Amino acid sequence: MWSEGIRSAVAFTVDLDFETPWTGKDPNIAARPGALSLAHYGPRQGVPLILSLFEELGVDATFFIPGKSAEDYPEPVEAVVAAGHEIAVHGYTHTPPYRLSRDEEEAELVRTLEILRGYGSPVLGYRAPEYGVSVHTLELLAKHGVRYSSNFMDDVKPYRHRESGVVELPVHWIMDDWTQFVHGSDDWLAQNATSAHVKQLWMEEFRAIHELGGLFVLTLHPQVIGRPSRMQMLADLITEMRAHEGLWLTSCAAIAERVPEGDQ
Repeated sequence: MWSEGIRSAVAFTVDLDFETPWTGKDPNIAARPGALSLAHYGPRQGVPLILSLFEELGVDATFFIPGKSAEDYPEPVEAVVAAGHEIAVHGYTHTPPYRLSRDEEEAELVRTLEILRGYGSPVLGYRAPEYGVSVHTLELLAKHGVRYSSNFMDDVKPYRHRESGVVELPVHWIMDDWTQFVHGSDDWLAQNATSAHVKQLWMEEFRAIHELGGLFVLTLHPQVIGRPSRMQMLADLITEMRAHEGLWLTSCAAIAERVPEGDQ
């Protein structure tokens, strides 16, 4: 799959959820501005810090964006596109597709594709909110010209789904900043794992995937990874990863293009 000289691939992905995980679950969340302020950190501080770091280190990343986020916060999305990063679909309301009817899921997909393509960039990829695909997702992606998915946790190498032909770039909760720093019995309360612990966890997983010649997809959120100490950890992580011979750090779209037809 990889060309000569490449042993493994790494994709840094950023989910620009902003308010949508909260507003989608609690219609009265606006009455709790203090709680919602965590979401506001994303466009205010997180995105600029991430873009600055990626520019400094020459990282080509993929930003998965809910349609509602792109409507409510156009400036961060414009900044992402202007920096040359890939943008891709992350639902419209941040509702996992398995909670939607087929028609509702298709409507969200079509609406978000239209919104994101309005920013002038190709939109080739899809990540479901919470990775929560439905039995209809792959069929709908193929129908609407979406080339790859980054949702399944059944491999460490890219592959092509048999019936739809959609390329899969596998993920895992271990490689997600939300589960390391936030996820718990109450999502409002952070676990506050140390950056050193999370860096060690991610490097251990990366080294193992690198030895297998696989793909390491890191999922980040501006309001989570964008804290100053964590940004320093992310910079160190990128530097240490690049010290490994044969590493290809690039966008999801570039990786998906390398998966040949019939590779299932």
